[in-house]
Amino acid sequence: MCGKAGLRRARIAFTDSAAKQLENITSEAEVHALDRTLVVISVDPEIGEPIPGDTTGPQLRQYADELEAVRVLYFVTALRTVVVVAYIEV
Repeated sequence: MCGKAGLRRARIAFTDSAAKQLENITSEAEVHALDRTLVVISVDPEIGEPIPGDTTGPQLRQYADELEAVRVLYFVTALRTVVVVAYIEV
């Protein structure tokens, strides 16, 4: 058992609009691509690039997984929860 707290994965949550997007995913390949992308983000929430814009709220980030051809827009809360705003196929 590893005693390093920094190695824990971040919790993943979805906004209502992102959850509705996920309801429309029907192919197993799309589910796999999103799952793989979310694992990468949960291991390192800072991996995505910051999206410039309003700085009054949480910093919106984007992570593009070129192998899986998906992009996820998200922000990270103070408690290290990754909140997915949108899932986009590229």
